[in-house]
Amino acid sequence: SVPGTKVELTVSCRNLLDMDTFSKSDPVVVLFVQISGSSEWKEFGRTEVIDNTLNPDFVRKFVLDYYFEEKQNLRFDVPLGSHSVFLGAQDFLGQAFVALGEVIGSQRGRLERPLTGVPGKRCGTILLLAEELSNCRDIVTMQLCANKLDKKDFFGKSDPFLVFYRSNEDGTFTICHKTEVVKNTLNPVWQPFTIPVRALCNGDYDRTVKIDVYDWDRDGSHDFIGEFATSYRELSRAQSQFTVYEVLNPRKKCKKKKYVNSGTVTLLSFSVESEFTFVDYIRGGTQLNFTVAIDFTASNGLPSQPTSLHYASPYQLSAYALALKAVGEIIQDYDSDKLFPAYGFGAKVPPDGKISHQFPLNNNVENPSCAGIEGVLESYLQSLRTVQLYGPTNFAPVINQVAGTAAQVTDGSQYHVLLIITDGVISDMLQTKEAIVTASSLPMSIIIVGVGPAEFEAMEELDGDEVRLSSRGRYAERDIVQFVPFRDYVDDSGNQVLSMARLAKDVLAEIPEQLLSYMKTRDIKPRRADPE
Repeated sequence: SVPGTKVELTVSCRNLLDMDTFSKSDPVVVLFVQISGSSEWKEFGRTEVIDNTLNPDFVRKFVLDYYFEEKQNLRFDVPLGSHSVFLGAQDFLGQAFVALGEVIGSQRGRLERPLTGVPGKRCGTILLLAEELSNCRDIVTMQLCANKLDKKDFFGKSDPFLVFYRSNEDGTFTICHKTEVVKNTLNPVWQPFTIPVRALCNGDYDRTVKIDVYDWDRDGSHDFIGEFATSYRELSRAQSQFTVYEVLNPRKKCKKKKYVNSGTVTLLSFSVESEFTFVDYIRGGTQLNFTVAIDFTASNGLPSQPTSLHYASPYQLSAYALALKAVGEIIQDYDSDKLFPAYGFGAKVPPDGKISHQFPLNNNVENPSCAGIEGVLESYLQSLRTVQLYGPTNFAPVINQVAGTAAQVTDGSQYHVLLIITDGVISDMLQTKEAIVTASSLPMSIIIVGVGPAEFEAMEELDGDEVRLSSRGRYAERDIVQFVPFRDYVDDSGNQVLSMARLAKDVLAEIPEQLLSYMKTRDIKPRRADPE
């Protein structure tokens, strides 16, 4: 996900246990974060202590870096604040465990959880509110022109261009934009250009923006025509009127008594747009719908044989089950109903042994949804016992099926993620390319996890990172496929937790961007989370 997405958590508690004999409890909340890939917790910070209340609203907030593709486990402990050191059970008001994704994925970024941990007592609840800190995501488009600039070139007129600088807190200037050069004119009109507000003024609307006007010279010794200063706030007034700036050359001003200016620059247009983030859409109510498709073709090997990719020993899950768990456990935080349609492909299915490329793992054609990732795992293991692994390996039917669902709601309120786990030996490459190109205009993404030792060239081609995927001369509108080989994540030390966290991270990293690219091409704005 975008680095630097910071999320602010506001914490409140309701109906805390009353532990003080003479007055009400004095609570404080301590946040612990789990170190990625381990079972260790470390203290991240604590709120202030609020005296004498069972319903505290804490002022001090926690600001965390947020990554969609990681499971960020949080633990909130509520000790009695009057004892800054935790003195054991008599001073403990409860605790709650929650993943940061669950808070962001819950409605309007609000989550209420019961506090537990004091035997036999109801400990009340903790309320969490997650808000993305705006690091000013506005983007400005503006256009400028100039009139009667000083003539600098001996033969023609000038070749003017502008250089924009933002001022730093210490009074120095940093270059932030250069326009193109307009040749041989004293009245140039520059092309409109776009710049993030952060780059222009670091989000401080009154900070000076300095603009230099130069005459371009081939040898790089550009001549200074003059300069003027403004600010974001002043520029933004141009939405209602033309703003004209005098271009001044301090050296000329000193020398010549009659000097007026070296020309003028006019701001022709100025508009601001917000760049929305993944979090904006999730908070606005966009639901992620997760569908699983598992490869049941004979090339995987007989499930009862230890060499099979589907073989699950009493001690270890199969590669298929591991990949499913790793990715699913993160996605499920963003899926409100936690019901996942799950299919198998490439097997002969009872009762009549017909080959199917999209049979429901739970054997229920009317409703192929399983409850939670655990439900998908159960149905997967059940199917392994009842179907006969066969072939060919066709991806297109299940891709088209999810695409059909995605095509029903295209207003941005639903987004589909299809996880295909396969040994990568694909039989219907042409149909699959056609299916993906068609799906690339729909609100969906496809994740392919390749298990086993095969060379995955076909999967790499579908991924389309190097070369945009095309089918019969039609190019994919967006890149919607992310492929990873499972074997890259199985480390010899056998630390499964860590390697699966890495797998999930790489598989899911592109989803926020893919969702944004869909919304952008359709000009869908996030729905505002309704105020309470």
